[in-house]
Parts: sequence; C-alpha cells; structure tokens
Amino acid sequence: MPESPLQRIVPQRPRSFQSVTIPSVPLPLACTVRTCRQPLSRESQRFVCNRGHSYDVARTGYVNLLQPQDRRSREPGDARATVEARAELEKAGIGAALTRAIAGRVEDLSLGPGAVLVELGCGTGRALATVAASGAYAAVGVDLSVAAITYAARHWPEATWVVANADRGLPLVDRGANVVLSLHARRNPAEAARVLAPGGVLIVAVPGADDLIELRTEVQGEGVRRSRIDQVIAEHAPFFHVRERFSVREQRHLDGGLLRQLLLTTYRGARTSEARRIEALTSLDVTLTSDACVLSPSDGE
Repeated sequence: MPESPLQRIVPQRPRSFQSVTIPSVPLPLACTVRTCRQPLSRESQRFVCNRGHSYDVARTGYVNLLQPQDRRSREPGDARATVEARAELEKAGIGAALTRAIAGRVEDLSLGPGAVLVELGCGTGRALATVAASGAYAAVGVDLSVAAITYAARHWPEATWVVANADRGLPLVDRGANVVLSLHARRNPAEAARVLAPGGVLIVAVPGADDLIELRTEVQGEGVRRSRIDQVIAEHAPFFHVRERFSVREQRHLDGGLLRQLLLTTYRGARTSEARRIEALTSLDVTLTSDACVLSPSDGE
C-alpha cells in the first residue's frame, strides 16, 4: 500500500503544544503536468499518477511539482537569505500573534482529526505546522521557493511540503482541502474555491494599514497608511462570501539585528540606500498589524 506522508506533525514550537497523531487521510496532491491533474499517490521515494507521471521526493523530504512553464526565473521565490531572515524573526516571536489568531479560527470550525490544511506561500512552514499541530490536522505547504520548502521539510518533516507555483494553479485535487490559508502571501481565489471541500474555508491575512509604520518611516522618510483588506475581499467576491473580518495588532521593541532581518524580508530589503539607514538604528518600537478575513465558497456551506 502507498504510504501517506500525512501522519504526524511535530514542529519546533513552545512546550505548551503537544505532539499529536494524525490519522491517515486521502492524499490531496494532483499531478501538475499540463492537462493531467490526476491524483498523486506515494510509492516509496516518489509520487506517481495513474498516467505514469512521476515526481521524486527530495533527500530533505519535499516534492517538487513545479513545471518548466511555471518558472519565471532560474531560482524562483524567496532566496535562502530571505528565508533565514524570516526564520530568525519567527524564533523571536514575530508573527506568533497572527498564528494564534488563525489557530483559534480553525479550532472554531470543529474539524475532525486528519482534516487537511493547505497554506499558499507557506515560507518556513512554522505557522502551518503550529496550526496543524494544535488540532491533529494534516498539513500541506505550498511555496515557489525551494529554499523555503527545504527549510520547512527539515524542521517539520511529517507534513507534506510542495514546490509549486500557486499563481498558476494549486497542485491539489478538487475538494481535497478543508482549510486553505494565505498569510501575507500569494492568493488565487478561483483555485482556492476549487480545492475546498464542502464546509471548507479560506483564511486570508494581509498587512494592516499601519503595519511596520515606524520602520517604513525610517527607510522612506514617511509612513504611508494603506488598507488592503477591502481589495482582497473584492477580488474574492466572485467565489467567496465573508464569514468574519478581524485584525491582529501588537507592538514590539526590536534591536538593530532584528530590524535588518525584518527589512530583508520585505520587497525593500534589496535597496542598498534604505539598508544603510537601518544600519544606523540600534533599536525601534515597531507596530505589527494584520487584517484578515474568513471566507466561505459562494456555492454553499
């Protein structure tokens, strides 16, 4: 029998989280060869579909389903330095408040053990693994970056980690997921609606209007406030309706090292002139905000 990689999640997380056993569930991955889309099953160190397409499992445990036409560069997605910077921030607790809020919303759904959680743009995998472990859920993380997926697979090896381009399409069978997450990451409303099982939800979080306002003021000379959540809701409106809107807000005092890591994880991190401004900072109080919504498919609960 093919073995399921969705068995148990044991992430590196606070001691208050307990190791949990996840029952075997049908594997939700789908073949990404153009026009195929057949379910994938695991056979030892590879995934195969019934048409014979095969994907090897990397030594670190992830599977690369990215097709040549889905690449935009030789090394798509976040670079290793960006992934490592994000990991250091997460170890310092940056993002933990949002993760706790997401875990609470998922818990409110009263899903059974083995329900499938999928995260688009999962990055280091910490948020997904933590939410999955809190309820004995199976986890599938999707990211375009090999560096990010490699990190996730090394630290949380019993989840399923996939390299794929979520902008082009999700490497999942129809109605194969109970929850889809997009946390400050890429979004694909049509595909999220396709892969959600009946009763499933999509949870989207984007930076709030004053997220990193102090840091942005330091590097840009001014901090422009811009809300994104209404735009997110509008782009999902053809496929979803809103069940809940909420915000997560905290303020942290960060030293110069963490400020530089934080800048590196933003799109402005590559701007040398702005990096030099941060070099002069020894510490800064930084506001961290996220606006989020829980969405249900419009075709029914």
